[in-house]
Amino acid sequence: MKSYRKDLWFNIPTRRAFVNVTPQVEECLQDSGITDGIALINAMHITASVFINDDESGLHQDYEEWLEKLAPHEPVSKYRHNRTGEDNGDAHLKRQIMGREVVVAISEGRLDFGPWEQIFYGEFDGRRKKRVLVKIIGE
Repeated sequence: MKSYRKDLWFNIPTRRAFVNVTPQVEECLQDSGITDGIALINAMHITASVFINDDESGLHQDYEEWLEKLAPHEPVSKYRHNRTGEDNGDAHLKRQIMGREVVVAISEGRLDFGPWEQIFYGEFDGRRKKRVLVKIIGE
């Protein structure tokens, strides 16, 4: 059994964004030499997410609007968390909804996706450096 680990770093200039990280994960898979196993892709910050879905701009806009309805950024005073001096209470809730990590099967040296599936980094409180862990294990 082999193991591979790499950190992907992001510094998103806006508060929120969705970034397709599939090409970076595919590059990690090639570098690992693993042809059969699993890949874990994990947001290593409490206000960011990793999820799988379609890379379609209308869907991304729908996510943005849906998440803002569920956990609006303003007024920031509505979140008890923001009493600590932060303004990102909504980002913690958005991360909870969108998820912390994904696991993808690896078959014949490729990410074993269903139709249209891609891996995304979701940023909900950007403007600072954050990382995503890619951990691949297998043969």
